[in-house]
Amino acid sequence: MTMTMNHQALLERFFETLVTGDRPAARTVVAKAKEAGLDGESMILELFWPTHQSLEKLRRADQISTMSHHMATRLLRVLIDQCAAGMQVGPSRGKRVLAFCGGSEQEELAAQMAVDVLEANGFTVCFAGSGIANDEILARVNENKPDVLLMFASAPTDLPNIRALIDTVREIGACPNMQFAVGGGVFNRADGLAEEIGADLWAKDPVEMAQVLIDEPGRKADAAQRTVGKPRTKAAKKAA
Repeated sequence: MTMTMNHQALLERFFETLVTGDRPAARTVVAKAKEAGLDGESMILELFWPTHQSLEKLRRADQISTMSHHMATRLLRVLIDQCAAGMQVGPSRGKRVLAFCGGSEQEELAAQMAVDVLEANGFTVCFAGSGIANDEILARVNENKPDVLLMFASAPTDLPNIRALIDTVREIGACPNMQFAVGGGVFNRADGLAEEIGADLWAKDPVEMAQVLIDEPGRKADAAQRTVGKPRTKAAKKAA
């Protein structure tokens, strides 16, 4: 659903409440967005996600204080949790997703939004966060055979492990029908990187990620696309 109020004004007001740590005011903004017609998924796409992206852009440019960023991130997490608790879950699609993310709190928050949207769209998701060794991931893949292995909001430092994981899974033929999906984080900052590492699917935000998984359940990367193991290209270097 689309808001009838001024979207930009709402985003600016929400951002202000977060960076100042004004919890009651932030809840009021969310309540007004609901009154304007936003459901849970739309709240993530039109309010939480763009605000999160703005916070991360300022952080990377060193244009926001550590205190303001921490207050904003923690308050945003609370509001996302509350939103997720009220989201309606659609009928099961019979698809299982095993999800991971980058190591920072901000990357985990972004991945959490993706997981929440996927669950609302009928996917069964196991979310392990960050810091999981590839051999543990491979063991889980072999044991549970998920339909999708999702790396959402990954950091540049995650790329070597992601490349190696995709390469290994494809070499040993584990779960040949499993799709590799990536999105957010470093993949949003380097065009073509998702294709270069051999991902089957990619998306820029949580809602687009869910839609891509729904629309292209059989899409697989072709041999020409996959360049895992070859020298890193400018796209990968640029992302770092």
